[in-house]
Amino acid sequence: MDFSLSNEQNDLLNSLNNTIHDYDDNYWLHCDNTSKYPIEFVNTIAEGGWLGIAMPTEFGGSNLGVTEAALMMMLISEKGGMTAASSIHMNIFGPSSIVKFGTKEQKERWLPNIISGKTKMCFAVTEPDTGLDTTRLKTKAERNENYYLINGRKIWTSTAQITNKIMIIARTSKRENGNPTNGLSLFYTDFNRDSIEARIINKMGRAAVDTNELFIDDLKAPIEDIIGEEGKGFSYLIHSLNPERILVAAEAYGIAKNALERAVNYANERSVFDRLIGKNQSIQHPLAEAWAKLESVKLLILKAANLYDNNKSCGVEANAAKFLAAEYGMEICKQAIATHGGMGYAKEYHVERLFREMMIPYLAPVSQQLVLSYIAEKALGLPKSY
Repeated sequence: MDFSLSNEQNDLLNSLNNTIHDYDDNYWLHCDNTSKYPIEFVNTIAEGGWLGIAMPTEFGGSNLGVTEAALMMMLISEKGGMTAASSIHMNIFGPSSIVKFGTKEQKERWLPNIISGKTKMCFAVTEPDTGLDTTRLKTKAERNENYYLINGRKIWTSTAQITNKIMIIARTSKRENGNPTNGLSLFYTDFNRDSIEARIINKMGRAAVDTNELFIDDLKAPIEDIIGEEGKGFSYLIHSLNPERILVAAEAYGIAKNALERAVNYANERSVFDRLIGKNQSIQHPLAEAWAKLESVKLLILKAANLYDNNKSCGVEANAAKFLAAEYGMEICKQAIATHGGMGYAKEYHVERLFREMMIPYLAPVSQQLVLSYIAEKALGLPKSY
């Protein structure tokens, strides 16, 4: 069993590191302080072809796996935190439903623009009153002769201020008690601002990447903009859940690694009572434990990605990776602040920003508690509790 990266994967990471080298701490701190979308970074990533890392070559992608996408997002979040990761996150995993279930015409029409960065897309799933119970979504799509008319509300939709396309799930028929997942349909259509009002949600961290509540009134989605079969959207959505959890875990890992490195560097430089604080076991032990936890969760992330890439069941591993990366990430970011002492509270040392941004993978796209319920059911065979 070989745990080392291949030469191709190492070359990939070296190339990516060279691509994003100029986007330093000052750039990301400026984006955070001014709520400035990192458009320069996004354009650089797009120009380098990185948005298509897991997309088919015939549409301009690299046709690599979720494993390579996870390695990519580990490095990007390590360098720029969740701000960097979130600015491109949707373009990495979001189109997977199009690749898997879209028609040839849809792929030809949509994928090249997503991969090139010409298209900015957002993903609208969650609603204010339904939370994680996707089967109870209330947004409706009523079919007319040549289009669907979509009405409803969505919340926690990122990048809606700068997007020109929306992937949205809506109910096209009434909820069935016997099979409540039926009747939901998935659309990829124009983000028409005459029909969609996007209100920014002021939040704790990642101010540079907007998060919104959407108010959708009579949004026309042409018939040709529905993905796959009408009423099968929930199953298509499920297809993208595991890769998203893997990528979120990878992003949490990258943030935590960044925080740990900063804490170690500070411990090797800061002197109190005529000795480096890094000599104190009360400083050493939490940082050593953090290193061990990061190494273990990286293995689980890559295991989940490898299972997915080989078309094997990976739901338990993907969810467990997300859970552990978020749990360990919160601990490590907190410890990084504590290692810095009072200076950890200062923005110029960046660890407070990383701590705030770690709350995103901790809370989303699924709660830690629901992950545990899923693992209890699927891995341990306990009764379903939700």
